[in-house]
Amino acid sequence: MLWSGWGDPAKATELPQSVRKLLRELLGVREPAAPPASFGEVRLGPVALSPLVLADLRKAVGADHVRFDDDTRIRHTRGKSTPDLLRMRAGDGSQAPDAVLLPGSHEEVLEVLRVCERHQVAVVPFGGGTSVVGGLAADRRGFAGVVALDLARLDRLVSVDTESMIAELEPGLRAPQAEQLLAGHGLTLGHFPQSYEYATLGGFAAARSSGQASAGYGRFDDMVVGVTVATPRGTLEFGRAPKSAAGPDLRQLVLGSEGAFGVITSLRLRVRRAPVAKVYEGWRFASFKAGTAALRRLAQDGPTPTVLRLSDETETMVGLAKPGEIGGVQADAGCLAILGYEGEDDDVAHRRERTAGTLSSLGGVYLGPEPGEAWAHGRFAAPYLRDALLSAGATVETLETACFWSGIPRLYDAVRLVLSVALGPADPAGEAAAPLVMCHLSHVYATGASLYFTVVAAQSDDPVGQWATAKRAVNEAIVLAGGTISHHHGVGTDHRAAYAEEIGELGVEILRAVKQRLDPAGILNPGILIP
Repeated sequence: MLWSGWGDPAKATELPQSVRKLLRELLGVREPAAPPASFGEVRLGPVALSPLVLADLRKAVGADHVRFDDDTRIRHTRGKSTPDLLRMRAGDGSQAPDAVLLPGSHEEVLEVLRVCERHQVAVVPFGGGTSVVGGLAADRRGFAGVVALDLARLDRLVSVDTESMIAELEPGLRAPQAEQLLAGHGLTLGHFPQSYEYATLGGFAAARSSGQASAGYGRFDDMVVGVTVATPRGTLEFGRAPKSAAGPDLRQLVLGSEGAFGVITSLRLRVRRAPVAKVYEGWRFASFKAGTAALRRLAQDGPTPTVLRLSDETETMVGLAKPGEIGGVQADAGCLAILGYEGEDDDVAHRRERTAGTLSSLGGVYLGPEPGEAWAHGRFAAPYLRDALLSAGATVETLETACFWSGIPRLYDAVRLVLSVALGPADPAGEAAAPLVMCHLSHVYATGASLYFTVVAAQSDDPVGQWATAKRAVNEAIVLAGGTISHHHGVGTDHRAAYAEEIGELGVEILRAVKQRLDPAGILNPGILIP
């Protein structure tokens, strides 16, 4: 992972001069006054851990697996949100861990937690480092130091039960590795979020991840049938049957807990047969309202495609549809829907035929395979474009929410309005213009769906503060409009206050009680999730 951006540095993209010109003319974007800091210019604090602590940590995981060189510390600093990257580009390494630990077993994780509790050292569980909500920026106040617990060595496919269609995998497996291992058994998880290339299975569970094919395969938390967790108080083991009436499902304490309650060391996951056929296609609707109604019909009455997403007019215009004619239809008008089908040949053909009949009856126009195939080809590329836009002087960030179908129009309008006002020009006569706000609807359910927004604006002199102000305003708007503060990005630090509003005072007390019971010293990811 690029330390100051996303992914493989060799895949970094450059904006053409024509795009830079449009950014200047339409949004008032100006080149940054100073170049980003180089790797050697990142400012790190001294290692705060005492020799005694370091000695105990070496005993826990082995001397070779305790690292505190500058390179390792920088690469484990923060996540990949826009504020995270802006701080790194400014050379701010103030939230770097004092050391990075790489345990090789559940027992070693338990021992690390014992050592850190004894010495009052904060522990940040670390998977792929892809958090976009401040989930890796622990509050070190009151602690003797902070360590990142990198689970990369826990990377095995432990077992496959093809009769039950369950696989046990370790949390440090990155998603592509897991898919490759499962493919050897003719299986797949079917979980492909935009962070797919770098995120880990443990991170998916800890943040309640949802993939781009969730309409067909489900969310990641739907796939978790069993979990093993290391806590400062000992081991938790949940999940011994598909469903149970034996009290509340305590797996839910772990799923979405973002490392605040424990460290996931093993996952038992539902798997599927690897698809024989994959078909992606595009449809056009006259408006976002019409397209939303069509997706709701599919979600409620079927058939359900594997991939189902709808871009609003702005997102369609900006980049998802190929300009010009596609199948005799002006593709950059209206709203583009991407549908994907995966499975056996007969099943795919049957669902496509039935879906086409439903969408045509609701005003949809078939655009052929080209838009769908183009989306599938570039589905993991957006973060690279975000980096290029940041380098050009634009503030670019995403946020997501979800609500019931009846509330989508209100939520959609509220978020767009607040972002436009919060990131708009303070001086209407100045060079900056109103921001570009795009949205797509995805992750559909019978009762509702998720809305995913992308915003592009001219950077102010303080881009971190600029986004923080906008984020606070939009969080308030989401709560007031009846949406959840996060459908799949998680809580971290960015959503903590709004999360408290969402669950209420008694809900906060319950979270704090669980935290106190499992982590009485509060060493696990302090400042994250718990209001």
